[in-house]
Amino acid sequence: MAHRGAIGSRRQKRRRLISDINVVPYIDVMLVLLIIFMVTAPLITQGVKVDLPEVASQPVPPSDMEPLIVSVDAKGSFYLDFGEDRDAPVAPETLVTRVGAVLRYRPGVPVLVNGDRGVSYQRVLELMALLQNAGVKGVGLMTVPPKIDDPGKK
Repeated sequence: MAHRGAIGSRRQKRRRLISDINVVPYIDVMLVLLIIFMVTAPLITQGVKVDLPEVASQPVPPSDMEPLIVSVDAKGSFYLDFGEDRDAPVAPETLVTRVGAVLRYRPGVPVLVNGDRGVSYQRVLELMALLQNAGVKGVGLMTVPPKIDDPGKK
């Protein structure tokens, strides 16, 4: 019987199985995916081809919020860099509705107007009136700094 007691004590000293999930491989996969998205995100940016006027201006102060950019191409069509189809022209009524929705969702978002050099001033003013109707308090105008000729190069 003493022999039997030794066997029984051995069974109780047996290690219990660990039933926890090992999350280290999942963390590795998530970090790889994060790096992939960080690398590809700048490459995905889309926009409308607009020939900006060249003027000397002060840059807009940096903001924590990404600005909402409303573009006017040379033909006078409006584009909004928010929503699904950013390359399609937006009707004025739709523009007011979408900008108003963005302002309700992200109050205080900076709004920038990206106007083509060849568009009429009247069309830019119409866009600014539409933005005002949508509730925009102020807009920034996007420009390209002029190229400064180097006097030493001739």
